[in-house]
Parts: sequence; structure tokens; C-alpha cells
Amino acid sequence: LFKIQNTISVNFLIISTLINCIKSINYIFAEIVYNLGRILAIDFGKKRTGIAVTDELQIIASGLTTVNTDEIFVFLKEYISKEKVDLFIVGKPKQMNNTDSESEALILPFLEKLSKEIPQIEVKRVDERFTSKMAFQTMIDGGLKKNQRKNKALVDEISATIILQSYLYNK
Repeated sequence: LFKIQNTISVNFLIISTLINCIKSINYIFAEIVYNLGRILAIDFGKKRTGIAVTDELQIIASGLTTVNTDEIFVFLKEYISKEKVDLFIVGKPKQMNNTDSESEALILPFLEKLSKEIPQIEVKRVDERFTSKMAFQTMIDGGLKKNQRKNKALVDEISATIILQSYLYNK
């Protein structure tokens, strides 16, 4: 009887230790998973800038909004004060021969200011060739009427979402 009680006590101790280990692993995993920030994509334009974000697990890309370009830093600072953001993705406009397009000249000063104003968030670039055409086709495929497809702000938001999806797919 004494041996049986000792065996039960030892087994209970082992099981108890295993349960505590599992709890610790679950806690660590939860910290890693739930401590992720969003990824925010920017389709920078002269007048308007499309914005898209991921969910907290960085799996799903969704259009967020379009803001006037002259208000982009106010928007970004307000957004990151409310949501954790780990990374900015900024579209990189390229020509068919893989050289930078003319609009890259507008983006470079923005990137410089972004790194000074919000230095704690890393910035990566993603090729944005054809995103406007793909966004327009998405609107057609989604059944939007011709009048709704003229909404350039929506095209910019969808373009930012496509840029973000491209990054997620290739990361």
C-alpha cells in the first residue's frame, strides 16, 4: 500500500509539473501571438493616400481608409497612438523596365519625413506596378456600378490593400 501511495504521489507530481509546463508554454505563445502589431500599408499619392492594415495576427489585409496626403502624418500618429503597428509597407512605383517611375520622386521626401517623424516603426517597400489597374478590376468584379468606380479614394484604398496582400504573400 505504501508503494502504491508513493507511486501515485510521484505520478501526481509529474502530471502537475507537466501541466505547469504546458501553462507556461501557452502563456509564452499567447504573449508572442497577441503581442503582434498590425502592418500598415501606404499607397502614397500626390493628392490622396490609400491606407490598408492587417489584423493583429498579420494574416488578413483590409482596406482602412484614404486620407488627404497633406494630412497623412496627423492620421498616422493618431492611428499608432490607438493601435500597435509593427511595420509600414510603402508602395514602390516602378516602370516595366524595372526603373523607378516619376512618382517615386514624390515618395522619397515622404519616406524621409516618415523615418524622422515615426522612427520607431520600420519601413519596407513593395513593388506597386499595376495595383491601380488591379484595384479597378476588383471594383468591377465586386459588382460596383460605373459611378462608384469613379471614386478615386476607393481605388487608392484598394490599391493599398493589394500592396499589403502582396507583401503578406511574399513574406
